[in-house]
Amino acid sequence: MAGRLNKVIALLEEGQVAFGPFMPAGSIPDAYWIATSPFDFVVFEMEHNPYNVSDLRLSLQFMLNRKQIADSGSVAPAVVPFVRVPVHGRENNEWIIKQVLDCGVYGIVFPMINTPDDAEHAIQSMRYIQAKGAADAEPVGRRGHAPANAVRYWGVSGSEYFAKADAWPLDPSGELLPILQCETQQSVSNLRQILQRVPKPGVILISESDLSVSLGYGGQYTPEVAAAVQEAAGICKELRVPFGSPQTNADNIAQRIADGFQFLMPTPGRDLSTLETGLSLAKRSG
Repeated sequence: MAGRLNKVIALLEEGQVAFGPFMPAGSIPDAYWIATSPFDFVVFEMEHNPYNVSDLRLSLQFMLNRKQIADSGSVAPAVVPFVRVPVHGRENNEWIIKQVLDCGVYGIVFPMINTPDDAEHAIQSMRYIQAKGAADAEPVGRRGHAPANAVRYWGVSGSEYFAKADAWPLDPSGELLPILQCETQQSVSNLRQILQRVPKPGVILISESDLSVSLGYGGQYTPEVAAAVQEAAGICKELRVPFGSPQTNADNIAQRIADGFQFLMPTPGRDLSTLETGLSLAKRSG
């Protein structure tokens, strides 16, 4: 099994910018459309939408495109499916993480990661206990082992899945991407300590919407909110951790790319103009 299955990880490793929207799970037309779109990934929204594993599996199944697989010669998806789960970091509901991974997603957006304990637990919940002698055995995994559905969806053998279904970059060959949301005043204040406890967290997703509410500005993007976003981004840059924004639009995409954001989520919808601008600015249009 040569090459990356998760193209978003490949882009991050190359210092590139990856683009993708939120979408609801359970829509067959949406799944068809996103799978053939120019986006790099999609995040199925199950935090603010109902948590329904059947809807997630339906979307994943209808993203499969046998012609794309045949033409590319690889089972790697052209658009990588992720999911945002409903549980906040402090809730530690491992069963939800296990269920969505067993469906076959390649990464998870974890809301409200406010403390080092929240971050460490998120990473642990994505991992199996590693094989004896593994150099990256810590933090110890907590995921239960029943990967039959994920193995089928990924199109790999059971042993290949066990080797690849680990959190990147903690495991450099891992194909699962943890995406930890920094979206409260507490999270920004704790971010340096979070990244000292979990120095290889995947992506830090800096969410200005909840951050604005946390700071007392009711969802408004004030100078104080902008300063908090930049504070979090600066810590990530200093510690060489990829970071992103779930609030990307035509007005801010140029600045986001200039500021080093590598995981950008344009406003949902089928208007691709913001994506096209981003690809050009990131020098990925060719």
